[in-house]
Amino acid sequence: MSVSVSFAGFASLVDGLADLIRPLFGAGAAAAAIVLFTALVRLLVHPLSRAAARGQKARLALQPSIAELRRKHARDPEKLQRAVLELHAREKVSPLSGCLPSLFQLPAFFLLYHLFSSSSIGGQANTLLSHQLFAAPLGGRWADALGDGGPAGGAGLVYAGLFVIVAAVAAFSYRLTKRNMAAQATQAAQGAQAAQGAQAAQVAAFTKVTPFLSFFTLVTVAVVPLAAALYVVTSTTWNVVERAVLYR
Repeated sequence: MSVSVSFAGFASLVDGLADLIRPLFGAGAAAAAIVLFTALVRLLVHPLSRAAARGQKARLALQPSIAELRRKHARDPEKLQRAVLELHAREKVSPLSGCLPSLFQLPAFFLLYHLFSSSSIGGQANTLLSHQLFAAPLGGRWADALGDGGPAGGAGLVYAGLFVIVAAVAAFSYRLTKRNMAAQATQAAQGAQAAQGAQAAQVAAFTKVTPFLSFFTLVTVAVVPLAAALYVVTSTTWNVVERAVLYR
């Protein structure tokens, strides 16, 4: 019962935001409300993002010390792990701080996903499904758009526009991530020579693969309801701009 009540409350929040901005956005008010809701979520999470950026810089500063610990405890992995954890605790650096911004956003994403995947809310018809972004229903998916007019149809063109935005953001994120990873690898290598051999190969492989992860957003946008896709596109764009500022 409490889940359905909170679900209905979230639907009322989206409806309320849409009604508030309807004079500005007309029929696209619900889509604009989702973008606004995403921006509000990102604003709430921003302090965590700033903390994550400080944490990453602090972890980079510890690389020489960690490399020295690896050299010292090369034959005792358990002792090495304890020593690294003690170093993080002593310097008040959390290895998990970078995950917190993403974890705190997951509930909002899943709420939108389920809200625009459900035909009814609290026993009533889900009226949010009648809202559209131009010709594309907010509860529809890319497969629906392809089956209703094809890639050049109204809904197909909406998705084409989203894909272009996501691809541009992913390309920028790729360059940003590649630059940051290269800087981290250089700093770690300068700290000590203990990261040679197999470990260096692992770091190099991770550095090559990580930048491409940003392009998986294209897959997400293609398979989730359009409302959730708008959340992903807005949040991803915000994230890249935020990273460019915080990690400069």
